[in-house]
Amino acid sequence: MTSADPAGDWSDPVWMPDEPGIDSSFFFDDDGKAYVTANRVPPEGQQYPKHMEIWLQQYDLERRTMIGDKFSLWDGALKYAHAQEGPHIYKRDGYYYLLISEGGTGFTHAVTVARSERLNGPYEGCKANPILTHRNLGQSSGIVNVGHADLVETQAGEWWMVCLASRPYGGPYRNLGRETFLVPVAWEDGWPVVNPGKGIVEMESRRPALPEHRYPSLPACDHFDREVLDDRWNYIRTPRGEFLSLTERPGYLRLRLKPESIARAENPSFIGRRQQHMRFAARTVMEFAPAANGEAAGLVLLQNHDFQLRAEYGMVDGMTAIRLIERRDGIERFIAERACEAGKLYLKVEADGQLYRFDYAKQAEQWEILAADVDGRLLSSDVAGGFVGAYIGLYATSGGERSSADRYADFDWFEYKGEEV
Repeated sequence: MTSADPAGDWSDPVWMPDEPGIDSSFFFDDDGKAYVTANRVPPEGQQYPKHMEIWLQQYDLERRTMIGDKFSLWDGALKYAHAQEGPHIYKRDGYYYLLISEGGTGFTHAVTVARSERLNGPYEGCKANPILTHRNLGQSSGIVNVGHADLVETQAGEWWMVCLASRPYGGPYRNLGRETFLVPVAWEDGWPVVNPGKGIVEMESRRPALPEHRYPSLPACDHFDREVLDDRWNYIRTPRGEFLSLTERPGYLRLRLKPESIARAENPSFIGRRQQHMRFAARTVMEFAPAANGEAAGLVLLQNHDFQLRAEYGMVDGMTAIRLIERRDGIERFIAERACEAGKLYLKVEADGQLYRFDYAKQAEQWEILAADVDGRLLSSDVAGGFVGAYIGLYATSGGERSSADRYADFDWFEYKGEEV
């Protein structure tokens, strides 16, 4: 997609269906020519499982199509290190530098670099490779799975690297998924040196020598008193149908009951925000009167549709109750259940590391325990799979049945407070 202004309008996508691999990246040379890099299975075949290589081809900016031959650039620095991917090319002091990741996105992730005087190669690997990895620090390190990096030179002449990594807690579990880290870079003998003297990503480090810009703090509580949702909120998949409103009842989020389930690969009636802290508390209050079996609404923590914790108020067998449901690998079980009838219901979850506590109340601040010491590890990427962190959100469902437009749950506010560890 192209635009004369980053704020848009943007063109329609130009598809490149015949280009193999993942992690494609543009490189613009000094002469204005553009090139695409990505990874692929080597033309001569894989020598070992997940063996990949980086390729390059010119891209015609006017015709918006790939032109010329594909060139094989490099298949990594480490013998039998699989999943060579994430390429970026830079030009500095007469050399083209190719930065990639290899070793996979798990514990053995690493960043390596090669250079050449010609864009098409051959590329010489840095003898200090990998230039960044945490796999030698052990799985108990505070930061693990370091890789997928990019380099930038600031207007002050400093070089920095941004990379992806994870912060496990409660064992090798990463409920926060992959996060972005910043680490300084120096150049020595024509090669990048990451965090000189230390060689690792640190939890705290010096900042770039740039003017400070402080963004205004965001409120912990969303009162749903605007006509559009705060940008912190996300949907699950592409939203289908008009299932939410902030205007039908001003000051409330109205979620209509949809038959689509949050426990299937569908677009349910849901909004959620990322878990950002190892210790946090989230709470909400909703007005909802389930009228048919299967109707439910409440608070959900999820990694995907097969791994969830749901504190929901709904109707089963003609009776209303609040339930805490664990969904693990697609199989559900009730952790707790309380017979309950309430037009207004307060819901709260507190997490201290991997231990979660769920409370509910019919009156403000008159909390009753629904369940304590709930195992939160099922929300980690290591158990549930995937790359992103866990989500916390609000949802409503009609249990698979079509419902009328007047079936909904109203949420007055949602509050999330996190504690840095």
